[in-house]
Amino acid sequence: MRYPDGGGLAVGQRKRREEVRMRAADLFEKVVEVPCIARELRVSKKSVYQWRRAWELGGRETLCSKGPSGYDCRLGPHRQAKLAAWLEEEPAAHDWTDDQVWTAARVRMLIGRKFHIAYSVSGVTRLLHRMGHSVQMPARPATTRDEDAVTAWREATWQEVKPSGRRPARSSASRTKQA
Repeated sequence: MRYPDGGGLAVGQRKRREEVRMRAADLFEKVVEVPCIARELRVSKKSVYQWRRAWELGGRETLCSKGPSGYDCRLGPHRQAKLAAWLEEEPAAHDWTDDQVWTAARVRMLIGRKFHIAYSVSGVTRLLHRMGHSVQMPARPATTRDEDAVTAWREATWQEVKPSGRRPARSSASRTKQA
């Protein structure tokens, strides 16, 4: 599932949880017992105790949502838009002439060259996923692909190296070992 703001709960879910905490604050002001609040709001007593402790220290403001969890992306929306535009271009436009495929390593190098920000390959993969890109098969097959050679390999070589699967042997449906 792709989240609109990069991870965690969606905006509607965060708002719904904040409303539950605000209802709890109303009940705190009315001096309702914690087990009754937990039962009414259908949450755990532990959560209600934590909310009450925060409410006592800082009031209703401490129960407000603090936005999406996790780290902020190092590429802001403007830079992500630029990166998306560059990814729409062929890799040859950015000096990769050997093939026309964007890989996570290449996107990592592109980010480093253009924005002077270091990302790991896995970090680039997560960033691309957040931006709506996914690993896909090429839109068209390679021009150098020899279908006859591929078919011959599948029929001859693959049959020799393919794992045989489960070996036939006596078995039992019993979960205990037989003596």
